[in-house]
Amino acid sequence: MRAAAVAAALAGALALTACSGDDGGSDGKPSATPRTTASADATGGSVSATASRELEGSWLATTDGKAVALIVTGEQAALFATGGTVCSGTAGEEAGMRMIRLKCTTGTKDRTTGMVDSVDAKSLQVTWDGGVGKETYTKAEGGQWPSGLPTAGLGS
Repeated sequence: MRAAAVAAALAGALALTACSGDDGGSDGKPSATPRTTASADATGGSVSATASRELEGSWLATTDGKAVALIVTGEQAALFATGGTVCSGTAGEEAGMRMIRLKCTTGTKDRTTGMVDSVDAKSLQVTWDGGVGKETYTKAEGGQWPSGLPTAGLGS
């Protein structure tokens, strides 16, 4: 029952993060073309749009019995974890490395700076500075939990 509630909450979070305040079009209509300009990250550096596209999508993991959802849209990144962790920031290339930089509303520093070790169509591996260390995510297709993702004990 708890796993179903967590899955529903994360699916809702995934749907909400797909919305953006920027309509993308100058005529007031949404643009189907993703942004390709670089933007500043939380440390004042710039991130590459090309690297952001490699990371784009909804990524799910289970770490220490908690569900973790990492969503990358363009150069924007958001992370949600059971227990109330909500973070936002940037994702992209910095000095030849793919990086994720987040600031969490709860003040936690477990996942503020992450270096992408590998990414492909199905998985993403990030090494976070802080207490989490290495974390492996599975790509979520269509906002659904990927098959084989461990859910036992979520939220306990």
